[in-house]
Amino acid sequence: QVQLVESGGGLVLAGESLRLSCAVSGNIFRINAMGWYRQAPGKQRELVATITDGDRTNYADSVKSRFTISRDNAKNTTYLQMNSLKPEDTAVYYCYVGVLRRYYVTPNEYWAQGTQVTVSS
Repeated sequence: QVQLVESGGGLVLAGESLRLSCAVSGNIFRINAMGWYRQAPGKQRELVATITDGDRTNYADSVKSRFTISRDNAKNTTYLQMNSLKPEDTAVYYCYVGVLRRYYVTPNEYWAQGTQVTVSS
């Protein structure tokens, strides 16, 4: 079993910052890519940012220069630092990870439960 625990969501004013965390635990041999998606009401889930096990990052155009994804491999945790937040960033944010479990040969994707981020103007 692999568990993901998100934290850090909340209500902020436009222009403020938040940092999301996603801690992974359980039967882990290796964590591959980690990332964040978000889903606003009435919209499809969309990619926010990803980071590979080699620390290569990728961002949605809408968050480039404002959001930063990082990972701490010693803690099996990924972070999403969100600066200069805008009302259009309001969504439920989901963390996902690709995990190769011990005694398995193929990795699986796991998703966290989601955390609400609300940006008020």
